[in-house]
Amino acid sequence: MAAPHIISDSSISLAARKKAARAAALAARAGCDPAWGGQLAAHVLVELDIPEGAVVSGFWPMEGEIDIRPLLHALHARGHAVVLPETPPRGQPLIFRLWQPGRPMQREAFGTYRPTGEPRRPDVMFIPLLAFDRAGHRLGYGAGYYDRTLATLPDAVAIGCAFAAQELDAVPVGEYDAPLHAVATERGVIRCSSERG
Repeated sequence: MAAPHIISDSSISLAARKKAARAAALAARAGCDPAWGGQLAAHVLVELDIPEGAVVSGFWPMEGEIDIRPLLHALHARGHAVVLPETPPRGQPLIFRLWQPGRPMQREAFGTYRPTGEPRRPDVMFIPLLAFDRAGHRLGYGAGYYDRTLATLPDAVAIGCAFAAQELDAVPVGEYDAPLHAVATERGVIRCSSERG
């Protein structure tokens, strides 16, 4: 069930609508358990066909986000190169560095961590978000890192990761907001209706 409808009156600015959507998504997320990421991983491994040899990007969860580390471990065990993002200066796309279980991690901006391995270009991307809709629109935290990154990786498969409670009827969308191919939650994988340009 989608979170409460967000006002879409055109007289309200896009920034104000995004701010309201973020607040609704954070409130919905507050009652969720990050450990449900184990269920998300189980769905992804059964419902998505990740090509053999694909480089897969994930993320180290921030407080409150669904914990996809079980998925990262499972994909690594299947032989995929797994990369996690390094946060560059604002205005730049993300850098993805090779991750291996048990290797040292460096603290990153926003309370997350990144590996110190070599940079690699991902083919399949598992992306954090605050809110999503079934058209494949996502709402992040507002810095635009993933939108800039997706613009540089037009052939990458983009899969959002969230709690099912973070779904909205419609996410406010701007000109540079890149859509997703699918969203994975603890309830299953949602194929999105929007196509990335």
